[in-house]
Amino acid sequence: MNGQSRADIRPGLEVDIVLKQDQPTGKLTRGTVKDILTNSPRHPHGIKVRLTSGQVGRVKHILGPKSGG
Repeated sequence: MNGQSRADIRPGLEVDIVLKQDQPTGKLTRGTVKDILTNSPRHPHGIKVRLTSGQVGRVKHILGPKSGG
């Protein structure tokens, strides 16, 4: 599932995001959603989120609920 729809994303989900500095390379960072930062219902480049690690980026893949938590 891609991360373009805000309705698909909620705190606690494990996701792959692209950090701002990694946009040219497309390098993905995996983490758990803490906050949803995009207010609009959809965004063509992915919904912007803050991970529990504090990193901020746009969701590229939604992996599902955090396992083993």
